[in-house]
Amino acid sequence: MEKVTLHVAGMSCGHCVKAVEGSVGELAGIESVKVHLDSGTVDVEYISNEVSLDKIKETIDDQGYDVK
Repeated sequence: MEKVTLHVAGMSCGHCVKAVEGSVGELAGIESVKVHLDSGTVDVEYISNEVSLDKIKETIDDQGYDVK
């Protein structure tokens, strides 16, 4: 199990939380995802042999947010 905190720009409301948590949470291999609007971060726990960090970042990017 891997844990990572991603810095994500552009998140500002409840819709942003639902978009990111919902899309990342649907990926195979994701154990948990939590958006923190106040700090602009997303905590993700995932199984690295089931989903790559690049795929997680791409999924967030596809929702319209910039992963730093």
